[in-house]
Amino acid sequence: MYIANQNELESFTKRAKESSVLAIDTEFLREKTYYARLCLLQIATDSETVIVDPFAIDDLSVLAPLLEDESIVKLFHAGGQDLEILYREIGILPKPIFDTQIAAALLGHTQQIGYAALVYAECGVQLKKVDSFTDWSRRPLSQSQLEYAADDVVYLPRIYASMHAALEEKGRLHWLDQDFEALSDPKRFETDERERYRRLKRVSQLSRKQLSAAREVAAWRELEAQRRDLPRKWIVTDEQIVEACKREARTIDELFMVRGIGDKIGTKDARTIVSLIAKGLDAPKETWPETDRNSRNERNVDAELDLMCALVRLRAKENGVAFPTLASHDDLAKVARGYTEGIDLLRGWRRALVGAELLELLAGNLTLSLDKGVLKVTETSQ
Repeated sequence: MYIANQNELESFTKRAKESSVLAIDTEFLREKTYYARLCLLQIATDSETVIVDPFAIDDLSVLAPLLEDESIVKLFHAGGQDLEILYREIGILPKPIFDTQIAAALLGHTQQIGYAALVYAECGVQLKKVDSFTDWSRRPLSQSQLEYAADDVVYLPRIYASMHAALEEKGRLHWLDQDFEALSDPKRFETDERERYRRLKRVSQLSRKQLSAAREVAAWRELEAQRRDLPRKWIVTDEQIVEACKREARTIDELFMVRGIGDKIGTKDARTIVSLIAKGLDAPKETWPETDRNSRNERNVDAELDLMCALVRLRAKENGVAFPTLASHDDLAKVARGYTEGIDLLRGWRRALVGAELLELLAGNLTLSLDKGVLKVTETSQ
């Protein structure tokens, strides 16, 4: 059903209250804006599938009570961007959530499995790809486009039912509770412009003093991109920020020596950028950001990581869990160096499967050996 007016949407919300699930997906464009532009909202319940045209709807907030109804499970596949858009458009985040991509990793599927691959694996259906790169902002939409959009949610209730049963059978139904609850945390979508510099491409090339300048420029660019609703790189690119700060450009002439930057900004913005670079460079040394190169200054843990990876690989295979889902390389490196706080590997189901064992391994309380080509884990004698 194609919903293109407010009355139809309100009627649907009344019917959907009786559903046990709400499968949700969005189609959006972001190439020319900072904020994603919602172009379609697809929703499937126990009994129907609707496609909501946000261009024709006066108020999407009528969906809020449904999204907040904790008796209805909201289904997503790799729902991070969908949740961000719902939060911006409606002002709330759904609860409770079940993300089939996250759950798939606990059921033997590959890490970050795509929706089409999961539909084929769980439902035996080969989805059409003809409209995967369509311009969803154009109207009218063709029947083929509508069918493609509907397919993104129509199989989610069936996949959820299958996964729910499989997780329950394996005793893993609540393993992902914390992961799913985290998806509904508004903090995930709150941006701190003062921290944006850490994500600049090639930022590792900068000294602490230059990082101080990059922090100022990246924060300004973030706020400008939001204000103008333009992609960050349309203001200035990551590479241009890093190069300008590496040069420690204090004048417009020095700034314009950075390739391409003179084509992007005018004199006013140039003055702002060089003043921000100077501000960062002249800031007291104690306020300069720390670099993310700390690991280079810490002891080498390659041997520990080799042993840890062998143990994680064994437990991942035994439990049918994708290795990266069980333990990321960053988490393994932190644990090897003695860190224990704020590490997913040492919390919840991951700790139960292998995290606690890894601590025992590092403490010398476990040994790894081969027995006819099979890895054995043995407690050391005290």
